Amino acid sequence: MIDGVVFQKLEKYCDDRGTFMEIVREDQHLLRRFGQMSVSMSYPGVIKAFHYHREQDDLWYFVSGNAQVVLHDLRESSSTYRETDVYYMGEENPSVLLIPKGVAHGYRLLGIRPAVIVYLTTHTYNRERPDEERLPWNDPDIGFDWSTRFR
Repeated sequence: MIDGVVFQKLEKYCDDRGTFMEIVREDQHLLRRFGQMSVSMSYPGVIKAFHYHREQDDLWYFVSGNAQVVLHDLRESSSTYRETDVYYMGEENPSVLLIPKGVAHGYRLLGIRPAVIVYLTTHTYNRERPDEERLPWNDPDIGFDWSTRFR
């Protein structure tokens, strides 16, 4: 696992009224500070990758749909520098993913339905000075193969 990344399985409580899950709690101390909570919907097959932040950490949770999430460590001082991790998140695997600053991240939607992601960040978005650096989805330095392989 990339140094500083936290992947946490969520506990779902069910009864005859429906379900309940705590996604993140202040007493878990996952975020150094809270800046913004956002939601995004993506269509099936879409790849949103790669970008990273110099200042902010992200905390991701997929509300609906399923995604293949790819992280690549760009932090030269990290013990996991240039390592790549893959996580499967969404309805079939409810989980939360903490992505530290300096770790490139992106995702590919799986299945035939749109997916909704809710994400929290440690800083608010600044249109004049966005803390967002972009890399191509097929960046040769990362070298990730986004295709699905069947065994």
